Amino acid sequence: MVDEQEKLLPIANVGRIMKLILPPSAKISKEAKQTIQECASEFISFVTGEASDKCHKENRKTVNGDDICWALSSLGFDDYAEAIVRYLHKYREHESERANYKQQTSKARNVTGRHDHEDKAEGDDDDDDEEGLCHTDSQRGKGTTSTCRRHPAPLEFRIIDRNETSPS
Repeated sequence: MVDEQEKLLPIANVGRIMKLILPPSAKISKEAKQTIQECASEFISFVTGEASDKCHKENRKTVNGDDICWALSSLGFDDYAEAIVRYLHKYREHESERANYKQQTSKARNVTGRHDHEDKAEGDDDDDDEEGLCHTDSQRGKGTTSTCRRHPAPLEFRIIDRNETSPS
């Protein structure tokens, strides 16, 4: 049986998110963090379960973002579904642009014949890490590389009050 704590979101993350919306001087009790932790975890399980059921009925093994959006909508969380659809669209656009950029820089390197382990002065930091390769001084002479993963740039969420006539 899975430990109860493993089903919950990390409480430190929950506390950080709660602090974002509150004034800097506000204090949050441990009990409040635990309550939100349990509610948020249950909500995520509820929506994911609905999306998983849809995938199972369609003989698919992978739940994707569109399934989550569908589940939110089918469960009556239309406002959340709309926001997630917009986020998912922006995320996919960003990933597509990023892939195109990587492809263009890769083609440019192939044309010039430059490789990541060549032609770099010591201490030269020109963001080649975006290509997924990192070097250390001891590795340069040996020609070995290690893989680095960069997280995509964070996307920004804005809370929109439907009663407002123009966004602030």
